[in-house]
Amino acid sequence: MARVMGSVVATQKDRSLIGRKLMIVQPVDSEGKPTRSEEVAADTVGAGIGEYVLLVRGAGARRATVSQVQNDVNDCSIVGIIDRFDK
Repeated sequence: MARVMGSVVATQKDRSLIGRKLMIVQPVDSEGKPTRSEEVAADTVGAGIGEYVLLVRGAGARRATVSQVQNDVNDCSIVGIIDRFDK
């Protein structure tokens, strides 16, 4: 889980990232407290700044978007927007 903190604009990037919105995310625990440093994730669901989101990494992140590029460099994707935390 993470909170979207901002976005990244990169005019020069690997072709597997062309057309993808890149967001700065802060990983959080179930209470919304930061757990690690911020990172960049490819957004597949249209998340906005301030929203809590679900992240996947590795092979799951590469499969989260349909890419025509065989060697997708994506290693972190936003795959869901969290409506609430229930504990």
